[in-house]
Amino acid sequence: MAVRHRTWRHMGNSTSVMASLPSRLLRVAQKYKTLDTTNPLPGTVPPHKCYVFLHTPNPPATYPAKYSTPVQRALLGELVHTGGSVNFCWSENGPSHPLRPEGEEAMQEYYLTAFSSARGKIEVPVVSMANVPEVGNMLREHTQPLSSGEAAAVSEDIHVYVCTHMARDCRCGNTGSAVIQAFREELGRRRDASTRVKLAESAHVGGHKYAANVLVYPHGEWLGLVKHQDVPDILDTILATPARPVHPNEKPMCPSYWRGRMGLSKEAQLELFTRHYH
Repeated sequence: MAVRHRTWRHMGNSTSVMASLPSRLLRVAQKYKTLDTTNPLPGTVPPHKCYVFLHTPNPPATYPAKYSTPVQRALLGELVHTGGSVNFCWSENGPSHPLRPEGEEAMQEYYLTAFSSARGKIEVPVVSMANVPEVGNMLREHTQPLSSGEAAAVSEDIHVYVCTHMARDCRCGNTGSAVIQAFREELGRRRDASTRVKLAESAHVGGHKYAANVLVYPHGEWLGLVKHQDVPDILDTILATPARPVHPNEKPMCPSYWRGRMGLSKEAQLELFTRHYH
């Protein structure tokens, strides 16, 4: 499907700036001059202040349509009042604990990676039913606003999650799989970027019709309707953006694909996009 375009208010008279951009970024900037006003994407991200990923040893292609475990449900209960979501992910050579046999799901352990709109990334090597309350307290603290003079951690690591949950919806499975493969191939060509970008496949994130859905953290940006041919330009933009939670007022990343941002309500997502691009 061709990328649709919407009207973009050019931010400044920038002939010299445009000329100084790398060729691929120049093509991106030129494309974003005209963005389609019928784009349904902005404002479609479920509001969340914290997003948690539980790493599994098996890829989303093996997940049932509705995937849930005792640890995931318990963590959701811990975060229900703090705007947190808990999902599953898998990555090649990524951290995970062995899968427990059927009937022992309550004994499953997970490696946890979480991101908050205030403080960026946090990791917990082992999460199980035994320490869910402790981890819940840690995650709630991680969603708290920064105190005066405190700054969110900045890391070189960029985390990109692509929904490939085939059993939930074939659009995510098919388009998501093509996009994750395009990321792998592009990172294989960019040895300098391959160590910075941590690529993973995720379970259902919401919005099958926006497949492929790409979540970029610690920035907190969600992209939709991504196709495999879009990956090089999107990766350029991601790598050019500091690896930290994006400020609520900052211009949306990759506006042709932008669904919304962590830490903003749906109304605030729409207002932000309209302010910068209408």
